[in-house]
Amino acid sequence: MRILIICTALLVGACAGGPTLYAPANGGNRGYSDQQIEENRFRIRFDGGADVSLRELEDLAFRRAADLTLERGGDWFLVVSRANDGDDQRPVSVGGSVGQTFGNSRFSGSSVGLGVRLNPGAGDKTVFLEIVIGRGPRPDNPQSYDAREVLRWQD
Repeated sequence: MRILIICTALLVGACAGGPTLYAPANGGNRGYSDQQIEENRFRIRFDGGADVSLRELEDLAFRRAADLTLERGGDWFLVVSRANDGDDQRPVSVGGSVGQTFGNSRFSGSSVGLGVRLNPGAGDKTVFLEIVIGRGPRPDNPQSYDAREVLRWQD
């Protein structure tokens, strides 16, 4: 039984992606990528794994939006669309059960069961932001963010 658990852990470890870091994806399955759509309009994608929640991944995507805004000489960005895909499930779950049967002395018994559920794709998630970068005073819009202020949130 111990060998089965060790082999399962090694298998899951080999299939799992690396940790979710604030870094370019560079063809991997974790990190950010961005694409320019128009002169000041960009699509940002941030892929993460089970080691971060959707909320944490969205924070990382906003950090990328703020960094990109400052890199392009902007002061603020407006989120024109936002979406996410994936879930917060864990790729490995363990469950158990206990059973008891009753009858006369010849037919009673008990049992214990242990199960391991493997779902290597569980927990993978993606956040998409489409932003417009602007300069000068920030518009009075609840979907506009001061890039420097967003970076202060991250500290």
